[in-house]
This record gives sequence, structure tokens and C-alpha cells, in this order.
Amino acid sequence: MAEEYYVIRKRAVPEVLLKVVSVNKLLASGAAKTVGEAVREVGISRSSYYKFKDEISEFHDSLEGKTLTLQLDIHDEAGVLSGILSVIAVSRANILTIHQSIPTGGMAAVSISIQIREDTEDTGTILSALEQLNGVSRIRVTGRQEIS
Repeated sequence: MAEEYYVIRKRAVPEVLLKVVSVNKLLASGAAKTVGEAVREVGISRSSYYKFKDEISEFHDSLEGKTLTLQLDIHDEAGVLSGILSVIAVSRANILTIHQSIPTGGMAAVSISIQIREDTEDTGTILSALEQLNGVSRIRVTGRQEIS
């Protein structure tokens, strides 16, 4: 079943969710080494963070000329990575980097950075297509960056 997404103004987002985004940024940047350290810094409980950590991320409506870094948790099955790469190719995004961890417990973490170009499909469409692939259990956008 495909996820549903909503676009809402920042001022309508509850403070706890904005703080979850801040925790994710601290962890991704390395400014905080642990979840405990990051939640103390932004002022939320660990339980609030864990409840919403995969449910919210920042959205930028114009990603053209940017890189988008995705973190995917995938099942260790033949063809899963190939399906992911196919979705990206069909969307006309340019793959910049791919890193896959050694699978443990039947799962692997894959980090993919893609270049969003003028003719690239909408990022929401790309994320939805990736979510619907068999073998993909979780997707997070972990970075956005200007391409110079």
C-alpha cells in the first residue's frame, strides 16, 4: 500500500515534529553522536523522537540543480537494488554515488545520491515509486545540497 503525503505550511506543523527534524539534522551532520545527546539539545523526549523519526522530513519544492541523498533499508534479495536503480533511471535523475552495507539479518542499508536535473520527474513521484518496490522496507531523505 502506497503512503500518502501532505504538504503543509511550516507554521502548521506541531513543534515536536519540527524538533524531530532538528534531531535528524544533528545526527546526520555528526553534530550529535547519539540520539540521547540530540534530543536533549533540542528539548524533546527519546520516545517522541522514535515515534516520529521516520514520519517527517523537510520538503523543498524546487530541487533542480541539487543533489538528493536517500537512505533505503532493503531486503537482501536478488534484484532489489536493480529495481531501485531502474526507478531512478526512468525518472531521469543522475546517480552520483551508491553505497550498500553488507547485509545482516536479511537487510542492507543503501545510500544513494542523485542529481535532480531539469528533466527529472517530481521527487514525490520518485519516492512513491521506490516505496512501492518489493524489498524496500524504508526510505528517508537524508540530505539535499546545491550542485555547484
